[in-house]
Amino acid sequence: MTISRAEESSQLQLVEREDVDDDEDLFEAIDKLIAQGINAGDVKKLQDAGIYTCNGLMMHTKKNLTGIKGLSEAKVDKICEAAEKIVNFGYVTGSDVLLKRKSVVRITTGSQALDELLGGGIETLSITEAFGEFRSGKTQLAHTLCVSTQLPTSMRGGNGKVAYIDTEGTFRPDRIVPIAERFGLDPGAVLDNIIYARAYTYEHQYNLLLGLAAKMSEEPFRLLIVDSVIALFRVDFTGRGELAERQQKLAQMLSRITKIAEEFNVAVYMTNQVIADPGGGVFVTDPKKPAGGHVLAHAATIRLMFRKGKGEQRVCKVFDAPNLPEAEAISLITPGGIADAKD
Repeated sequence: MTISRAEESSQLQLVEREDVDDDEDLFEAIDKLIAQGINAGDVKKLQDAGIYTCNGLMMHTKKNLTGIKGLSEAKVDKICEAAEKIVNFGYVTGSDVLLKRKSVVRITTGSQALDELLGGGIETLSITEAFGEFRSGKTQLAHTLCVSTQLPTSMRGGNGKVAYIDTEGTFRPDRIVPIAERFGLDPGAVLDNIIYARAYTYEHQYNLLLGLAAKMSEEPFRLLIVDSVIALFRVDFTGRGELAERQQKLAQMLSRITKIAEEFNVAVYMTNQVIADPGGGVFVTDPKKPAGGHVLAHAATIRLMFRKGKGEQRVCKVFDAPNLPEAEAISLITPGGIADAKD
């Protein structure tokens, strides 16, 4: 029974794949610069620096680009001029923006209540941040999303691959297997569609993000998971003296993540840790706030607060979002991932 369901879903995915070609106009490949009279060798230098699309090129400052070996200021000016002819980076009307928002894919979390809270699921083109204490369900949601992203869009999936950057060593491939079976997908194929990297320093984490552009420009990715975004910064920078530098480096990393989300139309789900907040107020029984300060708060589009409920129940609250009301939803951690809580 399961095999036929898996076959059926893989056929569904193939049918869906044909529609994916519409996404191609979301970004313009950097190769198109050659037609504008840019030397192929210079285009290769851009690719070596992790720039694979004209949209991505426009997200870099000229100072950044002149830092690439072999590119002079004159060349950079010429390259940017050519890119401006291919991509419109000026003003557009509100109607155009509404049309672009139509390309947003919402990926199911596996729980109906949580999806409704999020307005349909985890959104592409934006960063969803989940923070909470340990064992509050953040990584469990990450594992569930690894599978649900690969569902066809007709089943509220993202019909794409997943990139997973792990800074805490909590990714468990054996956890993916029962979740894939729950959604009727072949576990082997699901694991093959997840690319995984373990980061050990904040610099390594940043370099892994730079290397993603190459993969995302070639294959259809729909989700990037960073679990957790702050852990290595809390280790590599210590004390008040290094705080300013830490926040600056964190801001650069978050800026890179935001650009990936918008350049390739992927959803970003990142987990965050909490810190004790002794000045949190007299009436708060358990004062905690998300780590990362204002830098992280401004970078995340949607902030979710997770906390433990009764037994295996987990409570998720919308902490901050531009288009969602503050509300709560209860979900359940099951062997098959995040699911609806039974009343």
